[in-house]
Amino acid sequence: MVDKNYCISSYLAFRYIEDDSKDFYPGLHHQNIVLPPEDQKRPVAAADDIDREIAKQFCALKSEKLGILLSGGMDSAILASYMRGCDAYTFRFLDGLYQEEELQRAKYYADYYGLNLHYVDINWEKTVTPYLDRLMRAKAAPVHSIEPQIMQAALQAKSDGVTRMVIGESSDLLFGGMDQLLSQDWTFGDFMRRYIFTQPEKVLNQPVSMQYLFERYQIGEKIDFCSFMDDVFSVESSSSYLNAFQTADLPYTDPYACMRMAELLDLKRVRSGESKYLIRELFKMKYPGIQVPEKVPMPRPTDYYFKTWRGPTRSEFRNDLNMADFTGDQKWQMWCLERFLDLYEPETDDSGAVHTRS
Repeated sequence: MVDKNYCISSYLAFRYIEDDSKDFYPGLHHQNIVLPPEDQKRPVAAADDIDREIAKQFCALKSEKLGILLSGGMDSAILASYMRGCDAYTFRFLDGLYQEEELQRAKYYADYYGLNLHYVDINWEKTVTPYLDRLMRAKAAPVHSIEPQIMQAALQAKSDGVTRMVIGESSDLLFGGMDQLLSQDWTFGDFMRRYIFTQPEKVLNQPVSMQYLFERYQIGEKIDFCSFMDDVFSVESSSSYLNAFQTADLPYTDPYACMRMAELLDLKRVRSGESKYLIRELFKMKYPGIQVPEKVPMPRPTDYYFKTWRGPTRSEFRNDLNMADFTGDQKWQMWCLERFLDLYEPETDDSGAVHTRS
């Protein structure tokens, strides 16, 4: 069913189109990733269990030439410990505004386990311009800001002969890494306001309420925020990696994705500063004596890209937007959404000239 207004609001709120039955335009169908059922995942109760399950998966990949997306964080650093002699790919923003410390940690991990470290140099001209439209056409929707650079890394790895990439994307959600969203027992309204990425009603002329999705998890005045994140955030995040790697035609494996916590997540430990406490223990086993790094999101220079952007001009958007009120990631969503709409429904001015945007 075509429901453009719903799809626009869903993308702004959740960074993906939550309802698989609704599409932007006729003949353009999106399909979200289908995650494996929980009962098919292997339960882990300790760092040793995670270590054992990861090792099993790497044993099954011996015939592949592996590469890894290696950051300065725990998740990929742990995976690197099973990959001696493989190729590692680390994002580096060409204008130099991203963490030197992050790059130094990635190099340390690669050197520690003998990986061949390559940098994926990202900027607008090398990363966004060549890949964005292909990614949006493949997804049949606007995309997450990380997708162009993941595709760039995948293509670079393919050119090096890599046949399968390894990522650690699922660890944050599975093991309690989303510490800000886990920081309290949320009321229904507070969690809905905190979770939505860009409020549709603040941006659009015809917003559609996304409250229905939160109501599925409502418990009186509270909300089952853990289940919401398991069901909603996991689809959004995993779909971004899937689309980028599929568009680049490079298979990938996330060794954490086949696991589940054998016991309920200890929210008290997470809230006292021990986010991903099992992963922390495994990191200490793999890198004894090294300080556990704090969580750092994948670098994506959206603040830099859009520091002078004046905002969207299509008729779907309000004309009273103050761009100073929005983060770089929110500006990416508006810009990317506008570019996607232009791909399939170009707007013209009074003279009939088609508006084009760079």
